[in-house]
Amino acid sequence: MKGIVEERAIELGEYIIESKATVRKAAKKFGVSKSTVHKDVAERLKYVDPQLYREVKSVLEINKAQRHIRGGLATRKKYLEHR
Repeated sequence: MKGIVEERAIELGEYIIESKATVRKAAKKFGVSKSTVHKDVAERLKYVDPQLYREVKSVLEINKAQRHIRGGLATRKKYLEHR
């Protein structure tokens, strides 16, 4: 059972790097919760594949830095559609 979780962590990490995906997007793609994605890539991946962990961490840091911009754009779109 332990191997499945580790494999999922690697798959999630590779997906996040390839597509520059957010935690939310990765969760939706793999059919798991955001908490599961975060735990897999932020905690488990560190021990399974340290190099992949560092790459994923840098992508997630970029996403975190940009999230206020994405949120503002989503709000703007919402209110422009209701005119």
